[in-house]
Amino acid sequence: MNEIQKRAIKIHEALLKVFGEPIWRNPLPAIDELVSTILSQNTNDINRDRAFEALRAKFPTWEQVRDAKESDVIDAIRPAGLANQKGPRMQQVLKDITKERGSLDLYFLKDLPLEEARSWLTKFNGVGPKTAAIVLCFSLNRPAFPVDTHVYRVTGRIGLRPEKISVEQAHPYLESVFPPETYYAAHLNIIRLGREICNARKPLCMNCPVVGLCDFKDKNL
Repeated sequence: MNEIQKRAIKIHEALLKVFGEPIWRNPLPAIDELVSTILSQNTNDINRDRAFEALRAKFPTWEQVRDAKESDVIDAIRPAGLANQKGPRMQQVLKDITKERGSLDLYFLKDLPLEEARSWLTKFNGVGPKTAAIVLCFSLNRPAFPVDTHVYRVTGRIGLRPEKISVEQAHPYLESVFPPETYYAAHLNIIRLGREICNARKPLCMNCPVVGLCDFKDKNL
């Protein structure tokens, strides 16, 4: 175990002491999580959930979403923003999955080798590493570490990843830093740290539970 891995464990343990063991909302089936995550792109959780609920209210099945008029899907998901892009993208993903698998059941991904499952998801336009990791981690209980804007910012400031690697490169890198059994809690607690304390403009370093383990040069003390 190298020094970065040891620090990652210490940071994970420190966040657990302050925030506790985090609990994701009730796990969704993988196809539901995939759609929800597409809706979440460039918006907040509240707007994502409003759009998801509106979509399910209008179209009770994903087959109906897939086959619906594009304009009707766009209207349903407007609360999520960028509906003109997200609607057609989502429908195309649903069509492509059906064409390849014959159905919209993604449970088979639970039994594939992890990298094969990740590659299968990311081959669809609009499904990037973060979306794939969320589906794998939260719906299928696979060891994947999603990297969103908060995780990327916080891990860069703390010094858990090289400063200049991309968000895409950060996924496999952070998976090599954190032990797989910590991915779920570490991901959620780092997001919470980023939202409540290590925010983008004025990090509240004096309130940070990992300030002693942090490499951020411009600490706000």
